[in-house]
Amino acid sequence: MPIECFRVDDRLVHGQVVVGWGQSLRLGFIVLVDDTVAANDWECELYSMGTPPEMTLFVETTDSVVLRLPEFDARADAGMLLTADIPTMGRLVQSAPRIRAVNIGGVHHRIGRTWRLPYVFLSPEDDAALAAIASCGVRVTAQDLPGADEVPLEALLSGGPA
Repeated sequence: MPIECFRVDDRLVHGQVVVGWGQSLRLGFIVLVDDTVAANDWECELYSMGTPPEMTLFVETTDSVVLRLPEFDARADAGMLLTADIPTMGRLVQSAPRIRAVNIGGVHHRIGRTWRLPYVFLSPEDDAALAAIASCGVRVTAQDLPGADEVPLEALLSGGPA
């Protein structure tokens, strides 16, 4: 099965991902893509501890994951690819044209970001990066949990759902 979900969530591996999305999509693996985490054994171990025993966690760099995408897509179980930020996902979209949809699941408040949804705060740079992702033919939506309504990019960039 291919990777079922490409998600941006700055908390990376946490309950909402492993329980909410994991159970709904019947995930067998998660690919965490973060250059800083991949270079830190302690952080890799920390995220591994947050992954249930029935799921395998792969921690990859932005470069290594592009080379391994065919391997992940050839697995018999379903997977999710997670990045902590929009620019990283944008680099992956540019490097891996097979990405057709991106889920914005959690981009939380920081200085310079504006509220769009309770779980999404975006900076002007984030807006531009999301527009660039969409210009590659990728469907971009925000959705915190599988049962929630998807918010299309146009609504997200204009301030959230009406």
